[in-house]
Formats: sequence, C-alpha cells, structure tokens
Amino acid sequence: MTVMTHAMLKGSNVPLDTAAVRAVLRWTPGSGVPDVDASALLLGPSGRVRSDEDFVFYNQPRHPSGLVRRLPKKRDSKGLTDTVEADLGSLDPSVDRVVIAASSDGGTFRSVSDLRILLYDATAGPDAEALALFSVTAETGEETAVICGELYRRGDGWKFRAVGQGYPTGLVGLATDFGISVDEDAQDAAQEAAQAAQSAQDGSQEAQGGFREVPGGQGASGEVQGATAGTVASGTGDPDLDLTVVHTPVPVPPQPAMPPPMPDRAPAYGYPQEPANAAAAPAYGYPQPVTAPEQNPAPEFRMPPMGPQFVRS
Repeated sequence: MTVMTHAMLKGSNVPLDTAAVRAVLRWTPGSGVPDVDASALLLGPSGRVRSDEDFVFYNQPRHPSGLVRRLPKKRDSKGLTDTVEADLGSLDPSVDRVVIAASSDGGTFRSVSDLRILLYDATAGPDAEALALFSVTAETGEETAVICGELYRRGDGWKFRAVGQGYPTGLVGLATDFGISVDEDAQDAAQEAAQAAQSAQDGSQEAQGGFREVPGGQGASGEVQGATAGTVASGTGDPDLDLTVVHTPVPVPPQPAMPPPMPDRAPAYGYPQEPANAAAAPAYGYPQPVTAPEQNPAPEFRMPPMGPQFVRS
C-alpha cells in the first residue's frame, strides 16, 4: 500500500499507525548557516520531565530506557539531517508526551533555510515515504531553539502535532521550561539572552516613535525618573499605579556663530585715501589744502620779459 505524506500546518495533528517512529530534522547547509541539533524531552502528565534523564540531546544521546535515542547526523542530496528515534509503544505509561526540538549553534534560525521535520515509520525500509512533513519557520527570526513537534498519547494510540514554538533563550531556556535543572552559569546565560532580546524589542519600539510610562528609577536614556522637576507622579500610594511620566527636554541645536566684521577695504589704486589726521598729506597728484587765504597773484609777482623768440618779425 502506498503511503502519502501528510503536509502539516502549524497546530495541526495527525494520528500515527505505528508506535515506532523516526523524527528527522532536515535543513540546507551553506555559508553563514548555523549548525542544527535535534533533541527530545519525555514529559509526564504534568507537562514536565520526571528527571533530568528524560532529556535526550547531544550530550546525552540515549535515554536510560533505550527507547528514545539520537542518531548521528547525515548528509544527503537534500541537505543535512539529525534524527531522533522513539519506540512509543514500549514507553512507560508515565510518559505522556515526547517533544521533538531543534537548537541552532552559531546563529539564529533566521539564517537556517528550509528547516523541516519529517516523520517516518521506523520499522519501514530506508526508501519509505514520510508519514508527515512540517516546514518550521522562525516566528521572529531571533530564536535559537524551537519546538518542531510533539508525539502525544491519545487513547491507546499516539498522534503527532506540528508546533513551531520558538525560544530566544536557546536550548537551555527551552529545557528549563520543561523542568530540566541546569547549572547556574548556563541559566544566567539564558536569562541574559532573554533580556537582550527584550531590550532589542524595546529599542525597536522607541525607534518607531513609541513611548511608555516607567516607574521611578533610572530610565533607558540614563536620567533619574522621580517626582522632581520635569516629572509628574500620580501619588496614589500603590506601587503598581504610581507611574512617573518623564518629559525629556528637547535639545536645542547650537546657533551658528556670526561671522566677524569685514575689515575696511583699501581704496582702489589712484584714489585718494582719507588722511589719518588733519596733518596727513593728500595723495600724489591732488592739490594740497589751503590753510590760509592767499592773494593770487601776489603783489610781488612779475611776468618775465618776453624773449626774442616771441617777437613777431
């Protein structure tokens, strides 16, 4: 009988006709594409792991029961694969779900192309068609871990649900949410990653011109936000309601300096300059000022005798 692959949408589910499944993560490698690792978490009815041994990943590739294990990565003509196999029919009844997750190493899932999860019948041959296929896409692009899907009990059988939920805190943050205890350094790194993602989101909102009310303290721009000049406090006494609205002064751009006065330009050549004082001599070729009235011609002035050259013959 020919098996048709069921193409799934996010949130959809499909019943499984087999209790032994092979979940294969496939993606396209390339320059700048981070490596992807598959992992599995065995959850009880509470939605949390029963112990840290219920976490199957690259540092613990096999569950103590041997019923869930991670296989070595492979490369084929369609890309890279990382695989988790599970014998669901033999699992302890206290296991209610098996979550199949992926984590990226060296970048976010924004840079991972064609990430898909394919579900196979583990008892079928290597050339068997996939039972289900789900294309996993990044929700924000900042995820470094994502729940691709989950295998869960339904009556006496099992189903598979396409999930596609991302985590910006990576595999550590994802595992912590399901009850895995991690060392403090790894937990601090996950918290810092979450804070960095939140700060980036807040910065994007402020860059778009948004504003928000903040409690008294130090704001993002570094000013102290309290009931001081330039602020308004509600004064209700309720710390959840007493918000301080900060009015940030609008910076005034500096005014351009006035240019210095132009020096007096020297007069063009051939024109008289103004004397620095009354006694200054006028320019060459111009009459000197008369300081006192004179009789012209003077009484003692005499015309010179006419020479013979002026006598008419």
